[in-house]
Order: sequence, then C-alpha cells, then structure tokens
Amino acid sequence: MIEVHGMRKRFGAKVAVDDLTFSVRPGKVTGFLGPNGSGKSTTMRCMIGLDRSEAGTSSFRGQKYSSFRRPLTEVGVLLDAGYVHPGRTARNHLRWIAASNGIPAGRTDEVLELVGLTSVSKDRVKSYSLGMKQRLGLASALLGDPHTIILDEPANGLDPEGIRWIRDVLVHLAGQGRTVFVSSHLLGEMAHMADDLVVIAQGRLITQCTTQEFVDVHAERWVRVRSPQIARLAEVLTRDGRSVRPVDDTAIDVFDTDAALIGEAAAAQSVVLHELSPQTGSLEDAFLRVTADSVDYHGGAI
Repeated sequence: MIEVHGMRKRFGAKVAVDDLTFSVRPGKVTGFLGPNGSGKSTTMRCMIGLDRSEAGTSSFRGQKYSSFRRPLTEVGVLLDAGYVHPGRTARNHLRWIAASNGIPAGRTDEVLELVGLTSVSKDRVKSYSLGMKQRLGLASALLGDPHTIILDEPANGLDPEGIRWIRDVLVHLAGQGRTVFVSSHLLGEMAHMADDLVVIAQGRLITQCTTQEFVDVHAERWVRVRSPQIARLAEVLTRDGRSVRPVDDTAIDVFDTDAALIGEAAAAQSVVLHELSPQTGSLEDAFLRVTADSVDYHGGAI
C-alpha cells in the first residue's frame, strides 16, 4: 500500500506538485498518468526522498522510505534507466547494488535471467541500447524481491515484444499481491494492464478511480451505423437533431442518441441496416479530453 498525502514541491516560482493526495492498492497495477510537465516524475522522486517535498507525506505499508534499513527489499524503483556507470558490466552493476542491501549475490543471476539479459550480462553497459538499459533497470528494481514497485516510463525504448513483455511482468507481479505503481505515456498499453489510475495535471490530482470508471465517465460514446441507404437515414437523423459524422459512403457515426432509437428511425423509413453498434472511445481519448486544458504545448493543425 502506498499513501501520499498533501505533497507539495516547488522549483523556484513553479509549483511542480500541488497538495497531491492519493493511494495505491496492493494486488493491482496502478497507472500514473499526466501530460508532460504535470509532476509525475517529481512526485515519484519525492516519494522516495530523491527530492525533498516542502509539505506532505508518503508511506509504504505505513512506513517512510527513509526508515527502511534495506530499502531494495521493500520498494523497488526505476526512475532513470540511463543512470548506470557505463564502464561496468550489467552483472557487476547488479552485484554491487545487491551487496549494498545485503542481498545474496546469486539473486543477480536470477533477475538477469528474468529480464532476458543473461547472454549479455558480462558486456559493459555503454554498449547497451536504451531498451536493454530499461531491462537492466527493471532487474535492479526487482533485485530485493520487494513488496512495492515504482516505475517511471519502464517501456521507453523497448520494441513491441519488449513492451508486451513488461506488461505481462507487471500484471504478474500485481497478481502476487505486490503494489505496482507505473507511469507511462503508452496509454494503449496502460489500458491493457492498469486496474486503477491516478491522473494529474499541473501538479494537481484530477481523479483517482479504476480504469474502467475513467473510460465510462470521460470517453466519448456514439453509434456506428452502416447501410446501403445511409444518406437517407443520415438526413432523417439530422432533421431530428442528432449529431451525425460521415465515416465513408455506407457508414455514419451518430452521437447524442442510442442504438434502439436509431433502429426505430431506420425501420420507420424502411432503411436496411448492415451495422448498428454502440462505440466507446479509448483510454487515450478519455485522457486527452480530460487533460486538454492542462497541456503546456499544442501542435498546430495538420
């Protein structure tokens, strides 16, 4: 269990984290979402004391991170995969971390095998790709077999197979009863693996809920209609005050109504229907709608 209460952090005149309160349940993957610059990384750094918050508290199963005598056996953290001495081999990098926390040296080989780096464990880290460094960072986070795992953009630099692999790993770890807290901009992946969400913008909490609740509340809904007589049906629905968006020559999307009413309108006009299917926007769509006013930089129209 992670609990953050009233966290506040300022850099000069800029408030990076503003009275932020949330909790993270064990046995679940909790996604930490927010636009660039929203304060996610700063929050994670403050949680483990790498940055000092001006106010507020954070705890892991009721204890401060600083109180742990062997922190790697309690909380595994990956915030910056590139923060590794380039001249060390992956194996030696993990061995000195293990020694610093009283972890048996044999655990090093176990986590290297888990993340798929056994064959390159004696190579120097400077030869690693970004994706390989991410795997090494995950290995260090899992080295102490911790009950809580905090990861900042762990899929950065991974190929599609690697992205799916890390999703499966995190779901498996949560299934063992661990607390898994992960930030990511890969919202499609987050939709597959996150049970809960903590969503912030400009350092403030927007919402904390399950992923399904977030989509149900914030995603757009419409009905996809396909018919060989779609023009006639579109005219009728528009005349009735429905919002209609063309898809192609045989299909439209209809908003502000439900499938039953559209079906009744089609029957009244003797219009043949080939498709009448309710649609719901994705997690990405819902996130973009919720945070649209909090993005620092917007691209121009294409």
